[in-house]
Amino acid sequence: MTTRSSDVILVVDDDPTTCALTTTLLAREGYRTCYSTTGAEALQIVETQNVSLILLDVVMPGMDGFEVCSRLRATEKGKQVPIILLTGRNDVDTRLEGMHSGVSEFLSKPVTRHELLARVHAQLHILNLTRQLEQIEQSLKTRPDHLTPVPR
Repeated sequence: MTTRSSDVILVVDDDPTTCALTTTLLAREGYRTCYSTTGAEALQIVETQNVSLILLDVVMPGMDGFEVCSRLRATEKGKQVPIILLTGRNDVDTRLEGMHSGVSEFLSKPVTRHELLARVHAQLHILNLTRQLEQIEQSLKTRPDHLTPVPR
């Protein structure tokens, strides 16, 4: 299983205080973190660093969370990264737009410490299982023919 210290979590929120509080909370739990206060900067970070998970605010000036998510899903590095959308808007339209943008999970603000950590842990666990499955599939594809079982 992936260790927490190897997982980099990107926090994206236009409020620097929210970024600082969230990254501090995650760091205390053993996660490596980085943050961005703009969507454009978040896209650049994902392209240049190995980000394991993104906590993404919806309402931001310039590029909102939905657009950031859609743009990430259109990139090679961003299409597999779990994205947890943080929103103060807890309506069906917001959730639907998030799902259409490629969001993995939703958290309503204000976020409790326990729920945040549980959702982060769950998404990283799913990511780890996906990686393991991809490794198994790759090893099966590269398996020599003489080791392939003969049908009876």
